[in-house]
Amino acid sequence: MNNRLMLLMLAALALSACRGSGVFETPTPAVAVRVAPLPTALPAALPESIVIEADAEEVLLTNLYERVNPSIVNIEIAAQVTGDLAELGSGSGFIIDTDGHIVTNNHVVENADRIYVTFSDSSVAEAKLVGRDPYSDLAVIRVSGVQPALLRAVELGDSDQVKVGQRVVAIGNPFGLVGTMTVGVVSGKGRTLPADSLSADAGIFSNPDIIQTDAPINPGNSGGPLLDSRGRVVGVNSAIRTNGENRANSGVGFAVPVNTVKRIVPQLIANGRAAYPYLGVSSENRFTLPELALALDLPVKRGVLISSVVDGGPADQAGLRGGSRREVVRGLEVITGGDVITAIDGMPITSFDEMIAYLILHTEVGQMVKLTFVRGSETLEVDLTLGERPR
Repeated sequence: MNNRLMLLMLAALALSACRGSGVFETPTPAVAVRVAPLPTALPAALPESIVIEADAEEVLLTNLYERVNPSIVNIEIAAQVTGDLAELGSGSGFIIDTDGHIVTNNHVVENADRIYVTFSDSSVAEAKLVGRDPYSDLAVIRVSGVQPALLRAVELGDSDQVKVGQRVVAIGNPFGLVGTMTVGVVSGKGRTLPADSLSADAGIFSNPDIIQTDAPINPGNSGGPLLDSRGRVVGVNSAIRTNGENRANSGVGFAVPVNTVKRIVPQLIANGRAAYPYLGVSSENRFTLPELALALDLPVKRGVLISSVVDGGPADQAGLRGGSRREVVRGLEVITGGDVITAIDGMPITSFDEMIAYLILHTEVGQMVKLTFVRGSETLEVDLTLGERPR
């Protein structure tokens, strides 16, 4: 056998052995792969005018921040603890005039013995408390002896014009992160915020007409402004809704409307305190009047059912009557039989919160108002002089 034949036989044996061992498999059909051709040239950058138009919101927000942030301050408070001065916390505030007045929340400064303000250029000044109001959760502090250029006042807007869905911006110092801006929308209006949830000396008063927003607000934002797209203050960030375990933002924040600021702050500057109009009545707050009317077959289905009248108060002097009997509604005992207030100065009233909001926003202590109320089957009117809410 020649060498050529021997080599062919050895190759055949080797191929047979490999197939038996599984080293070789039946080849798969070839798959065609389409390769994109390389571009001959990269696209040119878009003209600046098109980029600016596409980034209009970005331009608006950066401009707003640059204009308004110099008016926002960081507030740190300290108090005497066992003889030593200890830092208690921090918050935010905003400058309202060139005299050095700064608006913040009452709960930011209510326990302070010393108040320190840090401006946007990092300079620091000590501030004095001018006045505070636990009911609205507003306070005014004042710095003096600072450079006039630092006292750039904000522009105040009109919270009555705020609409659900409009964009709003919060600037403040969450967790001590100075000059933080967050963006969201107005989620709701006319909310009620119990003042005693923010301040221990606010009693059971509820702050009305609160603005709800989903702009992220966290501890340290308190006292900072809520702004509209033009950079005007429409509210003062005051509280967030939490689950009780986590104090961080949950997408539900609350701001005191700026129209409350316009009413309360001048009083704080002038008198150190604010006065509130007062009727001297209480009402069932576990049920709405429509719910009670359905359960008890009441003759009126809109208004405020008076549970009790404060002895000697304005309502008592005007002859209004509280409830005289107790009835069970959905397993709960309620006081019924009292007068039902349906309007103040011709303005229809549908709930207790709405009544309080109307009094706070549209009346003042000592003003005479005309109350419309239902007693039994009669609709009556009476003139009433508003008193001052007791402290």
